[in-house]
Amino acid sequence: MLRAGSEKSRRFWMDGRQTLPWDCFLLARDTLAIGFSNRLNCIGQPLSLLHDKQVLSTYPLKDEPMMKALIRDRYGPPDVLEVRDIERPKPKEREVLVRVHAASINDWDWQMLQRPMVPLGFNTPRVRILGSDIAGRVAAVGSGVQRFTVGDEVYGDLSRFGSGGWGGFAEYVCAPEVALVRKPSRMTFEEAAALPQAGQLAVQGLFAAGPLRSGQKILINGAGGGVGTIAIQLAKSQDVEVTGVDSAVKFEMMRAIGFDHLIDYKKENFARNGRRYDLILDTKTTRSPFAYTRSLSPGGTYATVGGDLSRLFQFVIFGWCIRQTTSKTVRLVMLKQNQDLPYLNERFEAGQLIPVIDGPYKLSEAREAFRHFGAGTHNGKVVITME
Repeated sequence: MLRAGSEKSRRFWMDGRQTLPWDCFLLARDTLAIGFSNRLNCIGQPLSLLHDKQVLSTYPLKDEPMMKALIRDRYGPPDVLEVRDIERPKPKEREVLVRVHAASINDWDWQMLQRPMVPLGFNTPRVRILGSDIAGRVAAVGSGVQRFTVGDEVYGDLSRFGSGGWGGFAEYVCAPEVALVRKPSRMTFEEAAALPQAGQLAVQGLFAAGPLRSGQKILINGAGGGVGTIAIQLAKSQDVEVTGVDSAVKFEMMRAIGFDHLIDYKKENFARNGRRYDLILDTKTTRSPFAYTRSLSPGGTYATVGGDLSRLFQFVIFGWCIRQTTSKTVRLVMLKQNQDLPYLNERFEAGQLIPVIDGPYKLSEAREAFRHFGAGTHNGKVVITME
């Protein structure tokens, strides 16, 4: 399901699958902390502790004190997800209540849906409402909030803020004010929901070795997902040559957004075709560090923003050795949450970035959206709306 603008050239421009980010260990820590507290603050679970702070002001809310949320009680496939009515949360000190208009699926959501991040014998999920990348309007503010007022349009990544976090696939969610930035007025809620994690990883991976230089040759692996479709647009604002690696079913979209060369990963191994690149941005990381360095030009940089954990451990072990014995660099990009959202806002306002959106799906269609994401055939970011 691909819905976008009326212009043919923009029909792909409206999530994306990125593989498991390296800072999953920090996520696991926070997930376990949630489990030990046996509650999910501000995302629809027992709320007795959420009434101890005064709510300073509110945005017109629905009359009923309930909200719809996408809940799961056990690990498993998308079939375990159910839309239910639960109590609407209230913001604590320095938190805002966001009326969510759109949220996007990330690989963390897919991984956490199926199994615990760290297998310690927990059979019941500690995060029952998934979703970290959200966009919406501030509906209420707690005491001490200074950056936002009721009615502000905001977006951000809630995955690792406090013992709560997550909860984006719901009509309302509480978030620390530091987790959010203002949304540009011309940016739709769907576009904003597509940016936080994928956009951050694209920026931080693409510029891992510093600013891009004219004439550089860049390869993006997993180029048709959220990270890749954002990274290509940022890269093409410079005079660089970009090759994208993904499934051939995404090639039409990838050509439309500016890739110079395309490689079907099912037919060609880019690490063995003899071509060399100044920068490789990888969202998959399915090979050893030494396989990737063969594809780097002298002085080149390989940056991974996620992938198979066993492979990522190899980068921890061998990365230093590679840097000391060759002129090449390998980097693990650890997500700096929400740090570069102002930069992404600037690029959007300058007309250099339009998120590629697959969907949007309605909350009632969330199972279908997750199945589509899991199949890996989506273009850009899979987005779910709450309306």
